[in-house]
This record gives sequence, structure tokens and C-alpha cells, in this order.
Amino acid sequence: MSTHNIALAPLVQGFFHDWLIKQRGLSAHTVRSYRDTWKLFLRYSADRHGRPVAKLGFRDLGAPEVLAFLDHLERDRHTGVGTRNCRLAALRSFFSFVATREPLALAQCSEALHIQLKRSTKRPPSYLEPQEIEAILRQPDRSRVEGQRDHTLLSFLYNTGARIQEALDVRIQDVNFAKPFCVRLLGKGRKERVCPLWPETVVLLRSLLARQPRGDEQRIFVSRYGEPLGASGVRFKLAQYVAEARKAVPSLAQKRVTPHTFRHSAAVSLVSAGVDVTVIRNWLGHASLDTTNLYAQANLATKCAALELVEPPASRPPRWRRDPGLLEWLDSL
Repeated sequence: MSTHNIALAPLVQGFFHDWLIKQRGLSAHTVRSYRDTWKLFLRYSADRHGRPVAKLGFRDLGAPEVLAFLDHLERDRHTGVGTRNCRLAALRSFFSFVATREPLALAQCSEALHIQLKRSTKRPPSYLEPQEIEAILRQPDRSRVEGQRDHTLLSFLYNTGARIQEALDVRIQDVNFAKPFCVRLLGKGRKERVCPLWPETVVLLRSLLARQPRGDEQRIFVSRYGEPLGASGVRFKLAQYVAEARKAVPSLAQKRVTPHTFRHSAAVSLVSAGVDVTVIRNWLGHASLDTTNLYAQANLATKCAALELVEPPASRPPRWRRDPGLLEWLDSL
């Protein structure tokens, strides 16, 4: 049986509109992630087959194309294993969708669905030390509204540990400007959580909104024209601030700093402060405690503090031998 007559466009449209949005109700962020994967995959496949995207058929998107695309991501686009696996998950979801609707495509779908996720060594997340964060926060020119916005946004990211898109989606009505200061965040899987805010963060937010007034239902962090900010634009500006901050704090040259680094830094700071990992999990919106535990592993200062509580072997006599008062008291029994 052949898949030559199976049109691709209706399947892709049905996958996004009927399956992802209507039936599964995935968040706009997840849909955008899947969309970006498919834009990359279709362009790559078109180049591979030497024809425009509009001329591709379903038969052109088999397991060999998926494997070649994944190799292309790692080799040419220098994508990490985590991102590679996310792209594969988006593609496998599509083939699973097609398998239930096109019996003739079952064999082709099965081959693609058998492509495995790539294993990788889990490294502790990279994070910033307090002096590095302070150096970055000093860079935005707060005399200009864009600089004040950037300073407030970066401070907000460190305070809340929010993902960048979670922060950019925050509206004025999501913030409680009266005590207890807090903000409602909408995370992955449409899960809501509430994060406390420092009074200093609330002052920054109030000052920004006084300078750039917004309606209660509008987003707080916007462009100079009042349009929503994009995550890529924030990454670009942050890279400029980090480049300047390196002149004062050379240790930043050894780190790749993104908006997500502020999330890691917030988590490690909570660990350092002795906050229970289950509280940190709820604070950051982690689905699994295993993810949160990575931050406990990452913090060297916390490990050193724990080591101070343990005596090395044969370094000093046992504590009871170093207390002559206790020995005398025992001899008197």
C-alpha cells in the first residue's frame, strides 16, 4: 500500500487546529513550540528533497527525514540534546495523530514513532552568584523607559524564578500590590501558581507603571510602542548587559547567561537559604521533585556548609575527649 496520495497540508492543519488546540487544549506557548519545530522540519525537508514546502507530500516525511533533521539540529544549528528531544517529541506527536486517521500511513508512522529520545549526562544547572546578578542589574539605563523596564524585568525574574514567557505574560491584574505582595503566574500545562514578591520588586513595578501606564488587563512588560515583548528580544538585550557587566565581574565570561539563568539562580538562592525543596518545587512550578533536586546538587556553598558539620577522620580527638569537665564528671560517678 502507498502513501503517495496522502496530502500533507490537511494533516498538519488538523494536527494543530483539531488535535493540539481543540482536543488537547494545549497552551499557546506549547503550540508555538510545536509550530517552530514544524517550520524548521518542513524547510529542512524541502531543501533535502529539492522542492518547495508546498510541493511536499506526507510520503516525504518518513523516519529517514526525521533522523536527518535531528542530526542537522545538533551538527549545524548546535542544538543541545534537551532541545533535540523536544523537537522529536513534537514530531512524534504528529505521527501518532496521523496513525489514528490514515490507515495507509501506519507503517510509515510506526517507523518514526520508534525513533528514541537521546540520552545525555545531566549537568547541574548554571547559575549566577549574587555579585554577578548585581553587576548585570546595574547595566540598564534606568533614565530611559526601556532601561527601567529591563531592570524591572530582570529583577522580577530573579525574585520569582519565572520562565521568561511566564514573566512576559504577566498582566497588572495578576499582581497583588497590597500585602502580602505576590504575583499569579501561568506556567506549563496551564498550571497556575502564586509567587511572593519582595517589597523592592513591587516598588520597581509601581515605578515602571507610573512611567508607562497600562490597563489592568494589559501586560506589564511591553515595547516602547506598547506591544508585547518577545523572548528573543529579551535575550538579545540581556546579552548586551552581560557583555558590559563582564568588565566589572570577569567571572561572567565563563558563563552563558540567558533569562532562564535567572530562574536557576533564584532556585539556588532558595536552596542556600535552607528552603525545603518541596516549597521550591511549588515556587518554580516543577512537575517533578527530581528537577528541583538538581539545584540542591548545583550549590557548592551549601555542600561546603554541610561538610563543615562533619569532622574528617583522625583530625581531632572525639568531642567527648576534648571536654575535661565532662570527663571529670564521669569519673566522679
